[in-house]
Amino acid sequence: MTPIPPIEVQRHTRASQAAAVVSLLLFLAAATLPFWAPEDDAPAWMREFVEIACYFIFAMMWNLLAGYGGMVSIGQQAFFGLGGYFMLMLGNFAGVNPFVAIPLAAVAAAAIAVPVSWVAFRLQGGYFAIGTWVIAEVFRLSFANMSIVGGGSGTSLTALRDIERGTRENLTFWMALACVVASVALVYLFLRSKRGLALLAIRDNEVAAESQGIAVGRMKLAVYVVAAFGAGLAGALYFVGNLRISPDAAFSVNWTAFAIFMVIIGGIGRIEGPIVGALIFWALNKWFSDYGTWYLLGLGLLAIVVTINFKQGLAGWVQQRWGLVLFPTRRHLIIKD
Repeated sequence: MTPIPPIEVQRHTRASQAAAVVSLLLFLAAATLPFWAPEDDAPAWMREFVEIACYFIFAMMWNLLAGYGGMVSIGQQAFFGLGGYFMLMLGNFAGVNPFVAIPLAAVAAAAIAVPVSWVAFRLQGGYFAIGTWVIAEVFRLSFANMSIVGGGSGTSLTALRDIERGTRENLTFWMALACVVASVALVYLFLRSKRGLALLAIRDNEVAAESQGIAVGRMKLAVYVVAAFGAGLAGALYFVGNLRISPDAAFSVNWTAFAIFMVIIGGIGRIEGPIVGALIFWALNKWFSDYGTWYLLGLGLLAIVVTINFKQGLAGWVQQRWGLVLFPTRRHLIIKD
């Protein structure tokens, strides 16, 4: 009888271990930025980081929903806007510190996602995508008719007016950094768990997954709620930094359109995808957004070029060419000699 060779389950790569060290160093450098950066440059860079963080978190959650869960939504701006409005109402009307209100607003957005899912999950495929957009429009019109939050013209976040500007910007920056770390950790640990494997099975074939005992409906609901939580977190964070909110800004379909762009450019179904996509989108938005329609046409053209030539996205292309996986979610069996 042939003896069975020893087998090792490999869950990390050299690239991922190096990435963990580099990420820790970057986190420490970023966390101390307000203390060592020049006073003239630090506020500008902190505001830029907050903007990138909001793009990244929102794109990350859309990627979790569509790239891993197979639920293509074009209405995630509903939860982005809800997060912003819940944060503002907690701060302006309930006297809650807006920075404390950020995670509370995300929880509220996740709670709203449960009854919303009862409607959205009745639809499949393209109908699901359009249905989520309609749901987002319902929220936009609802808040546009609420005079208590400024109606269609919106209102300002007055709860931060007693906090000195420098302190407010530092706290917003640290909150954004904490939200980014928490979002990456949440998604990464989820995908590496048994629930993550179940989610991938559902994405590939719902019928086959259900035949293997996976609770498809419960798993899709969990992912939908988690994605809503992350979108609400991004929305609350964005409008803490922006200090003003309006229905057209909070519930704009552009948020989901830009998230789709970022995920496609970076690589759908990869944690690295939203990171790469958010950085590219931020750079393009910073330097070319003044060109208006031409800027939007350029974004569309770039998305087409990447989709045709790099079907797995830029992060996927790097992985295929050099085997670099910074956030491995798969398990590899290594047979030892």
